[in-house]
Amino acid sequence: MSTIGLESSPVADALAGLRANEARYFMNKYKHEFTVLPASESQETLDYVNRVLKEERELEFAAKPLETASFQVENIKWTYVFYEDGLAINVLYTVDDPKTCVLLVLSFLKGWKYQRN
Repeated sequence: MSTIGLESSPVADALAGLRANEARYFMNKYKHEFTVLPASESQETLDYVNRVLKEERELEFAAKPLETASFQVENIKWTYVFYEDGLAINVLYTVDDPKTCVLLVLSFLKGWKYQRN
């Protein structure tokens, strides 16, 4: 299990484990390779997740994003953001019956902060 891309996180091992679990899930269920990009190279993905969180869930996070993933498998668009403090956010959007689901996963509870409007 690699922590590459997550080294600045105090919970890099926990985040790497979470990322590896997602990769295994997509490979086993869909034969899809779970690929991440540095957050610095995926502003459009970050903007999308931030918009969904703010407009649909009234949430904003101060945590620093480290990596993202965005892809479509079958009729679901999947978007992930892995944050430095151990938070991972997964936004799912069904294409044929437009619904959005937001999952918040804490790989480790240390230092997690949010503000609700």
